[in-house]
Amino acid sequence: MSACSRDLEQNPQTILRYAVENGLKTVCVTDHFWDEAQGSGAPCYGEENLLEKANTLGPLPQQEGIRFLYGVETEMDRNMKLGLHRDHFDIPGFIVIPTTHLNMMGLTLNEQEGSSAESRARLWVRRLEAVLSMDLPFHKVGIAHLTCTTMAHWSRETELEIYRRIPESAMWELMTQAAQVGVGIELNACSMMYAPEEADVILKVYRIARECGCKFYCGSDAHHPRGLQVAPALFQKAIDALGLTEEDKYLF
Repeated sequence: MSACSRDLEQNPQTILRYAVENGLKTVCVTDHFWDEAQGSGAPCYGEENLLEKANTLGPLPQQEGIRFLYGVETEMDRNMKLGLHRDHFDIPGFIVIPTTHLNMMGLTLNEQEGSSAESRARLWVRRLEAVLSMDLPFHKVGIAHLTCTTMAHWSRETELEIYRRIPESAMWELMTQAAQVGVGIELNACSMMYAPEEADVILKVYRIARECGCKFYCGSDAHHPRGLQVAPALFQKAIDALGLTEEDKYLF
């Protein structure tokens, strides 16, 4: 239902079939969402009523042995205001919060904040700190794509430079806090499309997260069915690279 998709073939039936074909026990659809109760948000989101949106989607198809949940991927603006009102935390089965959407000038950052790799590295830290300090139902909250092309959508090298400039000490502190509050860390399929020479830079924060005891879930970021088709191999790439086991799985 997200405006960035609108692909009629990317529907609940397609997603359930994907879960069956790939042996998944739990699957969740997380459309982009900005709560009308939070005031103005992203123009590309629009302000929506969560109950109305869930009702529009209708009952999700079910199959024995699979949990199919309705969730949201909300947003956080540059003032660290979350796009989901706390009175509505109980409605979605899962809440995805991206901290790396730095492609929304005016909403998630201003020109001065986004003027350099150094300033964007500071934003990476500040925005994640803000989420981890919120009073959230972390037992059903995931942090989306800690590494993402939206950090510097115009240049891959700039994106990598941003990650290099994030202090390792900050990563350890934040991932320790993430483990303590129990938030899920997303293994985003798109984030795992890295070249071999980029692996150390991209995987650093995830390796630290595992050392700190964080738990992981897989996020396809599939706006279209073809995204679902390539996701399993990318998930396996991440799992193998990080040496993850069932004990590292986030159970929301």
